[in-house]
Amino acid sequence: MKRVILLVGLACMMSASLLQETIDKAPAGSKIELPKGLFKGSIIIDKPLMIVGEGNETIIDGEGNGTVVKIRSSNVILKNLAIRGSGKEHESIDAGISIKDADFVRISHCTITDSLFGIDLQKVHHSTIEHTYISSKPFPLGIRGDGVRLWYSNDNVLRHNHLYKSRDFVVWYSHGNRIEHNVGEYGRYSLHFMYAGKNIVKDNIYKHNSVGIFFMYSRDTIAEGNVIMSSIGTTGMGIGLKDADNFTIRNNTILYCAKGMYIDRSPFDPTKRNKIVGNKILYNSIGIHFHSLSIHNDITHNVFKGNMENVYDDSGRIHSVQNHWWQNYWDDYQGIDADNDGIGDIPYTLYYYADKIWLLNPNVRFFYGSPVISILNFLAKLAPFSEPVKLLTDPQPLMYEEGL
Repeated sequence: MKRVILLVGLACMMSASLLQETIDKAPAGSKIELPKGLFKGSIIIDKPLMIVGEGNETIIDGEGNGTVVKIRSSNVILKNLAIRGSGKEHESIDAGISIKDADFVRISHCTITDSLFGIDLQKVHHSTIEHTYISSKPFPLGIRGDGVRLWYSNDNVLRHNHLYKSRDFVVWYSHGNRIEHNVGEYGRYSLHFMYAGKNIVKDNIYKHNSVGIFFMYSRDTIAEGNVIMSSIGTTGMGIGLKDADNFTIRNNTILYCAKGMYIDRSPFDPTKRNKIVGNKILYNSIGIHFHSLSIHNDITHNVFKGNMENVYDDSGRIHSVQNHWWQNYWDDYQGIDADNDGIGDIPYTLYYYADKIWLLNPNVRFFYGSPVISILNFLAKLAPFSEPVKLLTDPQPLMYEEGL
């Protein structure tokens, strides 16, 4: 690899034109080393090139105009750079970094701040975004840009990144991506999929977002080992499935959310099934919320504990009972285990009482744990005013919490 060493004093500022001139003159495949200092954007990289800085003190500043760094070539590496100050136009997708029509790009150990969109990938494949911190501009949540945006971008790896006060992490029309060990805080959708397939979402931490992970019109994806907490508000949910087929939701921890899981017409293809297994669904207002026709889900070996309602179905005609429930732990199970095999001797059956409809009123739910509510709840079960409707039956409920 050829090398171009750029020496600029710490207090100096290099103009965008001079930095762009250096990039333009560098032979393809060169390495440009930027020392500590302030460099003006916006710049365009249209050849294979490596630009390496010295961390947060090597700053490329867009000064509030357009996109700070545009990558329009394959085999580009950006490392140890602080990128800041994009424009604020949504129509032009003003971003810290924009990558288009490229393969084998790597963004590593960078910091992107005060940028409407963080990293925008359009038709980008076999690339890596790692160890990068991203935050948007100090706008209201709905008009911030997305921290990361994948559009028609396949087979990429996004790992060990931290999104803070961005809007969404978007994966649209994008397949075969691996998203792991990321952190997302104080955004809207910490991860939002649409028309995407065969992605892997693993070991991420998402907290204080409106929605944790939402899969829409997607299929053939695994979400495993993620921790999602404190997704609150009227739309708050941990993991959502909308028209989603052949999903595996496994060994995730979902807690302190308005809805732990939200399942809407999933699976969409009646010949497919979704597997929801080994998850810890803890201390949510609703553990799993079924909406519309949602059947053919295998819900096994999960822990339901501390939720105000473990399962709720608002579809009118109860469909939750048509899913496969097997060997889950239910904290309100009242059976015994005479043979000490760890499985309850009688099935766990959850009923929906018409008397409890008012409990789902958010204005009343605040008083859920009060003694009066407990007494009324007990009386509704003891002498219901109407025939209860069965929500589900778990033939072999577990007596002990697995993995807690």
